[in-house]
Amino acid sequence: MPDHSDFARILRHDRLVAIVRGGDQAAALRSVVTLAEEGVRLVEVSLTTPRAVDVIARAIRETGTAAAIGAGTVVTREDALRARDAGASWMVTPALGGGLEQAVALGVPVLAGALTPTEAVTAMRAGAHAVKLFPASLGGPGYLRALRDPLPDVPFVPVGGVDAELAPAYFAAGAVAIGVGSPLLGDAADGGDPAALRDRARVFRALCQAGGQA
Repeated sequence: MPDHSDFARILRHDRLVAIVRGGDQAAALRSVVTLAEEGVRLVEVSLTTPRAVDVIARAIRETGTAAAIGAGTVVTREDALRARDAGASWMVTPALGGGLEQAVALGVPVLAGALTPTEAVTAMRAGAHAVKLFPASLGGPGYLRALRDPLPDVPFVPVGGVDAELAPAYFAAGAVAIGVGSPLLGDAADGGDPAALRDRARVFRALCQAGGQA
């Protein structure tokens, strides 16, 4: 399990969090492995995915050191404990609450969901590593820029509606990284074409490696 400094290094270097959420367990696992093979090192498996803890555990075994597998949609304390037991090395919450509190207590890096300035500050004070700005689509890059004016030291990771076209604007607005679900995964986690997922992964990695300027 990577420590906080490892997670911070990967997040700030790679600048990409891939979010796997789907309705097919086998397809979700295949998607995680495909992303790891394409060099995506931070892969989040949403707990809303069928048998998500099994997907996480198997993905860890199959990807080895190629990727750090995290658990997403960690809402409750029980969610955090299940994710820990599956081997998740980092966690993502959609909001403040028990999931964040338990993840911090377990000592794993956390991206804590927040939308407002108050929530962002509360998340960081609670022990979050970074703030998942969610849903980012409500305010877009302009809202992120406005948030960073009074909160320049908060590492924001916009999630929700972040596609390849908008990624450069989010980076220009100060995002430390971006979290991408369906614009990256497409229908791969529901049984869609993994070859198309490989192509999209290469596009997003190039964007993120260029700081959004590709």
